[in-house]
Amino acid sequence: MSAPPSPTSERPDLLGPGLPFERPILELERKIAELREIPDVSLNGELKPLERKRDRLLAEVYGGLSPWQVVEVARHSRRPQFRDYVQGMCSEFVELFGDRLFGEDPALSVGLATIEGRRVLLMGHRKGRETREKLACNFGCAHPEGYRKALSKMRLAERFGLPVVSLINTPGAYPGVGAEERGQAWAIAENILEMCRLKVPTVCVIIGEGGSGGALGIGVGDRVLMLEYAYYSVISPEGCAGILWHDGKRASDAAKALRLTSADLLRLKVVDEIVPEPLGAAHRDPVQMVATLKATLLKHLDELSAMDPAERLEQRFRRLRNLGNGLEPLPEPGAEEPNRLLPPVAAAEDDAH
Repeated sequence: MSAPPSPTSERPDLLGPGLPFERPILELERKIAELREIPDVSLNGELKPLERKRDRLLAEVYGGLSPWQVVEVARHSRRPQFRDYVQGMCSEFVELFGDRLFGEDPALSVGLATIEGRRVLLMGHRKGRETREKLACNFGCAHPEGYRKALSKMRLAERFGLPVVSLINTPGAYPGVGAEERGQAWAIAENILEMCRLKVPTVCVIIGEGGSGGALGIGVGDRVLMLEYAYYSVISPEGCAGILWHDGKRASDAAKALRLTSADLLRLKVVDEIVPEPLGAAHRDPVQMVATLKATLLKHLDELSAMDPAERLEQRFRRLRNLGNGLEPLPEPGAEEPNRLLPPVAAAEDDAH
């Protein structure tokens, strides 16, 4: 298991070229790093103002990200992944393999874990960091055997009374012909159904990308949490733009229309809580992010474990039945509709029919 990324506030080179909107911040961070390497105490007077300026810039930039910029942050190569959370949160993790039907899918990792003395079944998508690992796990896009593996292990957890925790980070389920032939849609649908009626506490967290059925396959729970700069959507912005406008370059327009940010989804009651990220997002301080998520998970696990199982199932049922009741009100007659998905030509054709 690889070590988690080092804090990038001290090593800005770990961010690589960075995201386009981060360039002024990276320039400041590199100046700060250069000054820290000079063994001269008199430079402290110059260092502190630069650090304050960087922090102000981080707060300003990350406080006003567009939906598309949030997607870019969620995909950042240095953002903590499943393995980083396992290493940082768990004193023990025993991985379980295979779906007992076809084979092993490395895109979905499932195992028995211990977090601060609490035993849980922990599962999550693996996206990989190095090229070889990314290819091996299909960039976090799971096959049906991955979802069947997760389901068989969730049933095992229910048998032994273990809470289920899932960490979601996928652009979507694997779309290949082989996956479809082996029942991709069926596997995801079965997982959704079974997770609705698991008798043990279930907590789901979107830690990066939450794409379509690939996310929903391990995304039904008593509590659904979302990291501040993650995204959760029925389709990727590029896929949406390609379908609606036949132009992948309009992904930023699609991201705005899809309401995929944590703030949007909390307002629409799709997620229950936003987990705050460190200043400048999780990729700048992975250690702090892991600690924050660990504390948040323990809080929710304690609350859910203290509930009567019948009450917990009823609450989960009510939560699922209420999805969609938090939709934004329709605009007044004659008012312009914000973020309309259909382009004018398609909308006119649709009205004509």
